[in-house]
Amino acid sequence: MPDLTHGDDAAAVNALRSAVMRLSRRLKHQRVDESLSPTEMSVLGTLFRCGSATPGELARKEHVQPPSMTRIVALLEAKGLVRLEPHPEDRRQKVVTQTEQAEAMLEESRRKRNAFLAGLVEGLDEDEWAALRAAAPVLEKLAHL
Repeated sequence: MPDLTHGDDAAAVNALRSAVMRLSRRLKHQRVDESLSPTEMSVLGTLFRCGSATPGELARKEHVQPPSMTRIVALLEAKGLVRLEPHPEDRRQKVVTQTEQAEAMLEESRRKRNAFLAGLVEGLDEDEWAALRAAAPVLEKLAHL
């Protein structure tokens, strides 16, 4: 196991953190709908990846408190991006499902962000691009730990 507190390993962790944060900020500016917060976009992305969910499940997946998720879901519902449906097994709960409008907006957002990243990648040489392709699954794993 690498020593992540000293020397080259610590420097690599620091560089990774800094680069991921800067790149993330740049990607956030590539939004299609400026009226949505990054949190609202994240909730829509979670619904796209994981399918319909209760507000409590979304709160856990998004690492926010349930009352916050209730407000986010209400905002998304008011914008026509999600709908609330009765839970099939527990009538006390609702299930949040994204609408076709949300799916179309997410697809356009992904297209715009992918185009932005593709433009950046064009500035890499073949070895850098190969290293980035190899690192992508590892970064994906880190994002979901």
